[in-house]
Amino acid sequence: MSAVAQPGGPAFVEVPWEHRRVRIEHEWVGEGAATLVFLHEGLGSRAMWRDFPARLSAAMRMRGLVYSRPGYGMSTPRAPDERWDPDFMHRQAHEVLPALLDALGVREPAWLYGHSDGGSIALLFAARFPRRTAGVIAAAPHIFVEDVSVQSIERTRRAYLETDLRERLARYHDDVDSAFWGWNDAWLHPPFRDWRIAEEIAAIRAPVLAVQGELDEYGTLAQVRGIAERVPGCRLLELADCGHSPHRDRPEAVIRAAVEFAGSR
Repeated sequence: MSAVAQPGGPAFVEVPWEHRRVRIEHEWVGEGAATLVFLHEGLGSRAMWRDFPARLSAAMRMRGLVYSRPGYGMSTPRAPDERWDPDFMHRQAHEVLPALLDALGVREPAWLYGHSDGGSIALLFAARFPRRTAGVIAAAPHIFVEDVSVQSIERTRRAYLETDLRERLARYHDDVDSAFWGWNDAWLHPPFRDWRIAEEIAAIRAPVLAVQGELDEYGTLAQVRGIAERVPGCRLLELADCGHSPHRDRPEAVIRAAVEFAGSR
């Protein structure tokens, strides 16, 4: 597996996946003995986090690993005819993330900060790989599909086709259609309405901080409360004046809670 650093930019590593090798864009921020992995949202990428990973990693005194999943950012794009099945988040958690950690030599249990789809991936990873997981901070995760999620994703689809959303997202993805349609088609595919991980996450033994904004347009508080019902010792952070992106809407509150949570373990 090869890793290549670009001057003044991210590094790249190749990992085997789906009978091929995919290139994964990544970046290290901060310093520390423990690793904190950042898992982006369904339309996110390494660059879309902006300075939040560096801020949180510094506050938690950990080295942060920020990466773009295949199909996003500067990572290998999705093929035009490639459709993601309802298990696409499982495959990222069970196949891609372990391969990436192996390629980068991350052997010790890692902390995970996941946002939205990335939060679901973090939970799935923690359930499957308890010995590789030190703790999870899941922000606006999904553990089942709600009507409000589908309705918001349908509105996002119209915005992509009818407004400047495509142009704005293209700043963060080499192949913006790969990122958008991979996510949007998967979520709006009728079989995806039956997707749920509520039962699987009951296997998690690592500490979990579940974060959600009270104004989240992509999910209700039933998501994080459902995690708390199933994962022993889960702590909730429900934020007022906060939508789907706590790290953008309430970064100070998230950082403060994350540091307190990690320090109590």
